[in-house]
Amino acid sequence: MNTPAHAIVNLLILGKKRKPENNLPIVFGAILPDLPMVIFYVYEKLIRGIPENVIWSESYYNQSWQVFFDIFNSFPLILIGGLLAYYFGQTFLIAMFASMALHGIGDFPVHADDAHRHFFPLSNWRFESPVSYWDSRHYGHIFAPLEVLAVIVGCFVLWRRYTSMKARIIIAIVLSVYFIYGVYAVLVWG
Repeated sequence: MNTPAHAIVNLLILGKKRKPENNLPIVFGAILPDLPMVIFYVYEKLIRGIPENVIWSESYYNQSWQVFFDIFNSFPLILIGGLLAYYFGQTFLIAMFASMALHGIGDFPVHADDAHRHFFPLSNWRFESPVSYWDSRHYGHIFAPLEVLAVIVGCFVLWRRYTSMKARIIIAIVLSVYFIYGVYAVLVWG
């Protein structure tokens, strides 16, 4: 799924109206596994000036970048972090690690050729799904509109669930980022 979609889905699943203090760590945990990808893209595109086709056909598959991505998508490392957060009673971190785990669960069935090693460093195995959230060769043309619909419906549900200004600002920001990213993706990669 696209990063902002993770934030919406994770808020829907993990967010509780009676515990609004967990919303920020849930959103942060939803985007954290993709943060290395953002750093990678900014570095390759803006600093190194690498063309788009090379970024996604060569640079992305560089072993060093893959390790960087996989550390943040590793179920064992997320579990260790979550257990330590629980042991030390850090509710912010518990919510964040739970959201990171949910991000990984959401990614697992929709990454084809670009799959992560979700069990790194214990295993280098990748589940290369027959379905992709973006690649039309792997049903991305079906999944992408479903994701857009889920995000719109999810935002509507969250808007009704949370009536505080702070929560609604978070929802509006995430929805705005989702659509700005979508426009960028269509213009640059479409």
